[in-house]
Amino acid sequence: MNEPEIIPTAEVETAVSHPEQPNHPRATLSEQLVLFVVAIVSIGLDQYTKYLVESNLDLFEVYAPIPSLESVFRIFHIYNTGATFGLFSGGGTIFRYVAILVSLGIIYYNFVLPGNQRLLRLALGLQMGGALGNMIDRFRIGHVTDFIDIGPWYIFNLADLSIVSGAVILGLLVFQESRELKARHKAAEAKENHLEEPSLETAVPPQPEPTHE
Repeated sequence: MNEPEIIPTAEVETAVSHPEQPNHPRATLSEQLVLFVVAIVSIGLDQYTKYLVESNLDLFEVYAPIPSLESVFRIFHIYNTGATFGLFSGGGTIFRYVAILVSLGIIYYNFVLPGNQRLLRLALGLQMGGALGNMIDRFRIGHVTDFIDIGPWYIFNLADLSIVSGAVILGLLVFQESRELKARHKAAEAKENHLEEPSLETAVPPQPEPTHE
């Protein structure tokens, strides 16, 4: 008859308090470059579209690419002295340096981030590119050029769209990571409960049969 296996309490506690984490390899150079490529493309598209607007439309001039959809989409050349979507108007000077600090923090994080995190690097690249795109405007002309007007909403530009897209991707990644973390904790708890269940085979030695004198 097999004796029940005794699992040290310390091992059980370790399995619960420290569930297995996925091992991420170190990031390769190509993975680290994802952030910079995304940021450069974002900045390039943002600055090019702003150049087209500033070159072809006077300030506060409107252009409707599709006249029948002017009520829901048009190009409206305006300026913004605040943050994304016109928030915190008048804080352009502060946002110049905030964008620089945020970008430096993102670059540092990109180099310490492990491998297999391309989506996260994409999100960070979009946010850095958007922040630097608007920062360039503030140094270049003293304000940010906005032009995308989609009806009852803030007028924005591609840099703003880049920042928001990066934030959405980050939110989805955080949600996914939260679900995976809960699943790992549940698996660890199930393992603990399984180890604590009594063995089907009893560890009590058999009793001798009564003898009749």
